[in-house]
Amino acid sequence: MAGRRAPVEVARALPVQVEPIPGPDPFPQGFVHLVLELPSDVLYYEQLKSNVILHDLLVDSLIYKDVKLTASNDDYYFVFEDYLYQVLLCFSRDTSVLQHFVYNSATPPKSYIRGRLGMEEYAVCYPPNGVIPFHGFSMYVAPLCFLYNEPSKLYQVFREIYVRYFFRLHSISSHSSGIVSLCLLFETLLQTHLPQLFYHLREIGAQPLRISFKWMVRAFSGYLATDQLLLLWDRILGYNSLEILAVLAAAVFAFRAVNLMEVTSLAAAEAVLADLSTLKVMPLLQIFLFATGT
Repeated sequence: MAGRRAPVEVARALPVQVEPIPGPDPFPQGFVHLVLELPSDVLYYEQLKSNVILHDLLVDSLIYKDVKLTASNDDYYFVFEDYLYQVLLCFSRDTSVLQHFVYNSATPPKSYIRGRLGMEEYAVCYPPNGVIPFHGFSMYVAPLCFLYNEPSKLYQVFREIYVRYFFRLHSISSHSSGIVSLCLLFETLLQTHLPQLFYHLREIGAQPLRISFKWMVRAFSGYLATDQLLLLWDRILGYNSLEILAVLAAAVFAFRAVNLMEVTSLAAAEAVLADLSTLKVMPLLQIFLFATGT
């Protein structure tokens, strides 16, 4: 991100007939362009739904538990519980998702057909999409429920965003948008522009990355207000990069720097940064980038 000025507006709000979300820009332009790029494939989605009905998978239990523990307990997303089940259960059975492993450093987990254990010719990817859901996975889908009231379109957009971007947030790689590079970028920004704060937090045992890591892994879903989160994700689409997540994480620390300099423990630092729901993404990024000249 070195040499870049403040992010420019990638999109302007467009009126749509969906449930409104609080604040401005209810439908960022980047998502409009993404929808226009994707061909409608309702039939394929219906086939996936049929597979859900016909075949139970062990990962279904992980999906149910994750939705219950995360989105269902969120003030913004609990109303979309049924949508999340529809999308995530279909996603687990979508073998087209396997294509992203071509440019992913990870490999899909495999199992064997019953009675053929250890025979490679009978090895199959399990789950069929090659992705084992983890705690918080449903939060990649939940914000999109505000934009699309048609499950098939919601599914298409989520799948596309996942195979383009979000898989990098839980895969180890050297890619510039991979989680390792984002961690490095975050710490570099903090050490370069807020060295006193970085040193102070390390001295009291409150490693900044320990606090910000969960934000970046979830792409801030569940931490920011929904309208602000969608503006952030719109910039991801506009820049075709996840680096803005690390920049925003550093900007949050800069915004709360005065309070953080007063804390004396990890618990106190976490308390200062516990609530991000009132933050405004674009002003925060602009202030940080203009002030630092990044």
